[in-house]
Amino acid sequence: MTTLGEAWEDLSRSVRACTTCPELAEARTQVVAGVRPAGFELRAARVLLVGEAPGAQEDAEGVPFVGRAGQLLDRLLGEAGLPRESVAVANVLKCRPPGNRKPTRTEVRNCASWLTRQIELIDPQVIMALGGTAAEWFLGPSVKIGRAREETHAYEGRTLLISYHPSAAIRFGPSGAPRAALEADLRRLAALVMEPTPGTSELPDHAGERA
Repeated sequence: MTTLGEAWEDLSRSVRACTTCPELAEARTQVVAGVRPAGFELRAARVLLVGEAPGAQEDAEGVPFVGRAGQLLDRLLGEAGLPRESVAVANVLKCRPPGNRKPTRTEVRNCASWLTRQIELIDPQVIMALGGTAAEWFLGPSVKIGRAREETHAYEGRTLLISYHPSAAIRFGPSGAPRAALEADLRRLAALVMEPTPGTSELPDHAGERA
């Protein structure tokens, strides 16, 4: 019987072999498939964080959120009570766009099935979309982060939260609005996943499929 960990590795190998977007496939050092949380072989993940795309450092190391933005995210997660190793992390795009440009709609569409399959496999209780590209993937092109982050959304039977990308928090500085919002949103995320499920210690099943 295939374990969750083995299924994740099988999916990740398929992601790493993808060459659907010729420009990205030619320019990348490697595909950044995503990371599973500690203990994933035994239970579904409680949290999935979804960003936009790998940057230069991520492209070099093959791991999402390891550059400056990732270091800030790690620190804020820890301060909120969610160690980085306790959450799953992925991006909408699995390859770095040249020059860190914004992903095109075609690239997002080409990569969509990978994130969909990751969500189905990880089966998170809560998803947090970080930044505009990730927010649009879940809620459509008209979404505004400032407004969307104030609400709790649903995605295929799961709780969906929206927040700013940590790169925006860096860009606007420690006293900027995105930094304060991201800190507050991560505390909210931690509070949600630490709430016990009524009547059981297990996570709920999610049967929805993306249309």
